[in-house]
Amino acid sequence: MEAQQRTKASGGLSFFERYLTVWVFLCIGLGIGLGRLFPGVAAALDAISIYQVSMPIAICLFFMMYPIMVKIDFTQALRAVRTPKPVMLTLVMNWLIKPFTMVVIAQFFLGWLFRPFLGGTEIIRGVEVSVASSYIAGTILLGIAPCTAMVLMWGYLSHGNQGHTLVMVAVNSLTMLFLYAPLGRWLLAANDLIVPWETIALSVLIYVGLPLAAGISSRYWIFKHRGREWFEQRFLQYLNPIAISALLVTLVLLFAFKGELIVNNPLHILLIAVPLFLQTNLIFLLSYAAALKLDLPYEDAAPAALVGASNHFEVAIATAVVLFGLNSGAALATVVGVLIEVPLMLMLVEFCKRTAMWFRREPEKASLPDPRCIAAYHELSQDGNGDGF
Repeated sequence: MEAQQRTKASGGLSFFERYLTVWVFLCIGLGIGLGRLFPGVAAALDAISIYQVSMPIAICLFFMMYPIMVKIDFTQALRAVRTPKPVMLTLVMNWLIKPFTMVVIAQFFLGWLFRPFLGGTEIIRGVEVSVASSYIAGTILLGIAPCTAMVLMWGYLSHGNQGHTLVMVAVNSLTMLFLYAPLGRWLLAANDLIVPWETIALSVLIYVGLPLAAGISSRYWIFKHRGREWFEQRFLQYLNPIAISALLVTLVLLFAFKGELIVNNPLHILLIAVPLFLQTNLIFLLSYAAALKLDLPYEDAAPAALVGASNHFEVAIATAVVLFGLNSGAALATVVGVLIEVPLMLMLVEFCKRTAMWFRREPEKASLPDPRCIAAYHELSQDGNGDGF
C-alpha cells in the first residue's frame, strides 16, 4: 500500500511537463525579444558574473536542479557504484568517441561542405582566422564538455534511474576538470589554449555541488522531523513545478543575453546547427545501442545515452567567450548549441520513452515513476503477483 501511495503521489507528468516543448519555444522567443527590446538590461544582467559564470543563470540552474536532487533516493546511488556498466559507457562515449566524431563532423560540414557560405574572417588575439575555423572551434568546445547539469532533468523526465545519473554526472564533472584543457588544446591544435580552470570548477560547484548538498541535507532533515509521507504528499506537491519553471526562466535569460548574435546571423545559425544536430543524434544512438548490447535495464540505459548525447553548454559558452571573445564565431557556435539542445534533448527523451520496451525494466529505480509501469504494477498487485515487475 505504501508503494502504491508513493507512485500515485508522483506518478504522472504535470501540466508543465506534458507541454514542455511548447514552453521551451515560447521562452526562446521571449528571451530573444527581451534581449532586442531591452539590450541594456540584458547586458547588465549578463555582466553579473564570477569567473565568467553568469550568476543569474547559476541561480536559476540551482532552483532547476534542487527539486531533482531532493527526490533522489541516494541508496540507489550507492547501488549504482556497484554496477559500473552505465558509468563506463558514458566515460567511453564522452571522452574516447564523442570529441573525435565532433571534430570529423564539424570539419566535414563547416570546413568543407558549407565553407562557400561561411566566407569572411575575424581577428582573434591579434590573429586573422576564417569564420568557419572559429565556428569549428566553438563546436569542439561543445563536444568536449559533457553535460553535468541539465542532463539530470532529461534523465528524470525519461523515467530514468537518478541514482545512476547522479553518479555519471559526478564522474564526468571530475574527469572534465582534468581532461577538458589538454583535450581541447590537442583538438584545436593550439599549444597556447588557456582553459579557465576557475570557470569549470565554479560551474561544477554551482550546477552540481550546491543543489546536491542542499538536496541531501534537506531530504535527511525532512525525513527525520516530518516523515516520508509528509515529504511525498505535501513537500513534493509544492516543489514539483519549481524545476520546470527554473528551466524556462534559464532559457529566457540565456536567449536574452545572446539573442543579438542569433538574430544577426540566421543563415550561419542554420548551418552550424546541422553538424551539432547530427553529432547529438549519432552519439545518442551509439550509446543507446551499446546499452542494449550490454543488457542494461531501461532505467539505466536512457540516462546513460542522454548523458552521452548532451553537452555542458554553460562551460562551453564561458570558455569560448574567455578565449575568443563574446562576439566571436566560436561563441556564436556554442550559443547555437543552446538553441538546439533543449528541443533536441526533449525529442530524445520522448524517443526513449517510446522505445522503453526494447529493454528489461526496473521501474522501482525511477525518481519519476513511469505511469505505464504503475498501471502494470497495480494489475499485478490485484492478481496477487505484485512482488516485482
